[in-house]
Amino acid sequence: MTSQEEIIVGRWDRGSVAQSRALSVLLGDYHRQTEAEKGAAVDVIGALPARYRLEVVDPGTAFADDVVLVAQQGDQPAGCVVITDAGDRQLEIKRLWTAPEFRGRRVASRLLAAVEAHAEVVGADSIRLSVWEWRVDAIGLYRKLGFIEASSWETRDGLICMTRAV
Repeated sequence: MTSQEEIIVGRWDRGSVAQSRALSVLLGDYHRQTEAEKGAAVDVIGALPARYRLEVVDPGTAFADDVVLVAQQGDQPAGCVVITDAGDRQLEIKRLWTAPEFRGRRVASRLLAAVEAHAEVVGADSIRLSVWEWRVDAIGLYRKLGFIEASSWETRDGLICMTRAV
């Protein structure tokens, strides 16, 4: 890998063992970080709550009805995003993660641009997401990209709901 290689965003190849492993690593890092931020740090994937553990060990099942995009630089996974159909011509971002070593290199912005392109292809009118209130950098990025706070559809405390038109 060289620093000059472009970061490419593409649809997760569910048949690729290498891409599936890379996605599992990204999701595992995302969930371990999130649990630590919630004050419930876990060292191993097996200690994650069952629904999160399934995403890591079997993303094909966990995201069977979703679109998963992966950002890569060469053969190095840089980030991922999971998009689900929320109904009423809305897409919802369920997971968005940039590997720490790729932060500051516009990976999240590229992933979000790919979500918008997908939304246009499928005829969605808007994109929504929820973000933990302590993730101020992410909230700042979402605002910069046109997301605004919306009435909450979440039942969990500490989540901010945001939306933007396509």
